[in-house]
Amino acid sequence: MPGSDPPTSVAPRRAQRTTSAAPGQTQPPRPRTLVLEATEWRARRATHEARVDAWLAPHLARRQAGEKHPVEDFLFTYYSFRPAQLRRWHPGAGVTLEDGLPDKEYIQTGQGVMLDPTVAARKSTEWIGTLLRRTAGRPAHFGCFGMHEWAMVYRAEGVRHEQVPLRLSPAETDRVVDDNRVRCSHFDAFRFFTPAARPLNLLQPTRETQHDNEQPGCLHANMDLYKWAYKLSPLVASELVADAFALARDIRALDMRASPYDLADLGYEPVRVETPEGRAEYAAAQRAFAGRAAALRARLIAALDRLDGSS
Repeated sequence: MPGSDPPTSVAPRRAQRTTSAAPGQTQPPRPRTLVLEATEWRARRATHEARVDAWLAPHLARRQAGEKHPVEDFLFTYYSFRPAQLRRWHPGAGVTLEDGLPDKEYIQTGQGVMLDPTVAARKSTEWIGTLLRRTAGRPAHFGCFGMHEWAMVYRAEGVRHEQVPLRLSPAETDRVVDDNRVRCSHFDAFRFFTPAARPLNLLQPTRETQHDNEQPGCLHANMDLYKWAYKLSPLVASELVADAFALARDIRALDMRASPYDLADLGYEPVRVETPEGRAEYAAAQRAFAGRAAALRARLIAALDRLDGSS
């Protein structure tokens, strides 16, 4: 089922613990590794590729035609993970692929191939893990009403998405910001605020204070689970990266529907956060996304715990 790892028809085998120590020395045994039989992991790989291809094909066609879509193309332009990287399947750390061939970042074992353990040393696992755990431990807030997108065009001469018109006049758009408290906790949204909007924000987030500010109700913090998942790749299974992509894609649609931009011609009806009804609609959707994000965040934390050997 889309959004979850495919079921397996054959129970995976586990490799035996092995030791390799010089005479007279003692070395702790390696942890057991999961062994996926060839038919199983190839089926998982094919399922992942088909799922990702449904996202990639329209994007690549638009790119070939020189066209842009402010919602569907965002994840491929804002984030640094390339389409080919998203499509490539990895089983995650500690998994041996029966009959697999050695490749970049993989080493040969007696039963197949597995991820080179040294890959973990090149990843920012500690920084990402701290951010995920501290975010998960905070209460969620749902009172921002998407004002971050409005603050990006507040009293501006131009707009970020020039191919899409604003729903309201510039003066009316500015008034929405003036009439609502701006309370953005996410640095990578705040850094795009206009100079006039920055002082209006209740917080002044920085990269250095990111661990202290991010909270699990924030749309952008939850969208960024995709970033942390792919930055941990190939240490985490590609199904998890794809699940995070799917969540980020859905969040992006709400983000733009609640923005000052008019995307009705593209099939996105606005969430009119300038009205009480629109703010209520936004907060309800935000809560639903926070629930989905909490499950993904927990899966990423669990993957990091396994890497640390703490679970």
